[in-house]
Amino acid sequence: MSVIGSISPAAINALPLKGLDPAHKPVIAAPLPDGMRLAQPAANFGSVLEGLVSTVAEKQATSVDLTKQVLLGNNDQLHQSVIAMQEASVAFSLMVEVRNKLVESYQELMRMQV
Repeated sequence: MSVIGSISPAAINALPLKGLDPAHKPVIAAPLPDGMRLAQPAANFGSVLEGLVSTVAEKQATSVDLTKQVLLGNNDQLHQSVIAMQEASVAFSLMVEVRNKLVESYQELMRMQV
């Protein structure tokens, strides 16, 4: 039996119809992509950087865990492991580019004549 065939009409009626419910107010702001934690104003710049680094570390740990599971034969979802590795790689590259821009900005400020 397919997944679609297993859904009963009662289950469909129980689904929230956000677009058709007149009491539902539309969301004006678009949600942030996965991994972005800047929904609330940060206390300081250091906490922003700390959040970025911890996000990258979490993505790398997830990637390592999924890869171990696949290599040990506990999980056959190879594509999830590859996606997690690529996601961690892109996050790390973004972090390195942000660092490079910060260092470049600092060096530019230090070259300014006062």
